[in-house]
Amino acid sequence: MGWRLVSLCAVSALLTACAGGSARRSVHGDLRFVDTETAARLRHAAVVAEQGASSTTASALVQAAPVILGLMQQDHSADELEARLVECAVQAERQGNARFFENRSPTRQECREVVGRDRCGNPITRAMQLGKQKHVLVLQCAEEVLKELWAAPYSIEQRYRYYPNARFVETISREKEARMLAEGCTDELRGTIKPDLVLHADRNLLASALTLDFKFPCPEDNPPRWSPYGDGSPYKGQTQGEVYEDALGGRALLVSPRRGVVRWP
Repeated sequence: MGWRLVSLCAVSALLTACAGGSARRSVHGDLRFVDTETAARLRHAAVVAEQGASSTTASALVQAAPVILGLMQQDHSADELEARLVECAVQAERQGNARFFENRSPTRQECREVVGRDRCGNPITRAMQLGKQKHVLVLQCAEEVLKELWAAPYSIEQRYRYYPNARFVETISREKEARMLAEGCTDELRGTIKPDLVLHADRNLLASALTLDFKFPCPEDNPPRWSPYGDGSPYKGQTQGEVYEDALGGRALLVSPRRGVVRWP
């Protein structure tokens, strides 16, 4: 009953926003105003949320955030969005593995192989290298999917700084992030978060309707997961998913090639 009330409140707020006109922003920052059809879809989402999304029929995306039903492009469903994003992960997994392993997946030993060092001298494993390359591929694919299916704003690899004690979050510009990374082993990145995809319900780009992270376990039979933050983090003991939800408000899910869309443990 609790989630239904939250969903209905969220949809009600969005309908109010739509009455005055809302906008879509891509990773490139361009805006496109959405029309009254979006408001109609949000009303439909409110009905679905009130009825309850059945776990036997609703997609994982809808179960996590029923409001997204009203934020899809016309004639497209949340089921299609989920299927297309999972297919992006499958394609990225195959393409990434093919560069090094032809038609097979890496073994556990190969995943642990150290292939280099980062600027701070920390080891880079084959699993880390593959994951980074697969993320480039999957996010290119995901952006094309969102352009086609998602009617509201979205952010791709946006870095945020979150102040948990103040319950305050802010975006970090691409230029500032590049400078921070170029400076190397500093503490300036400490406490920042960078989800793969944030789907927004309105033009408030500091709030999430749904947050998605792609994971490419190595070896592939490992379960996708977020590891808890360590001693040096202000989020010690929490996972990325938990911090995403605290900072941005929406539910956080993982997307992987073998498991599809899953809720973090």
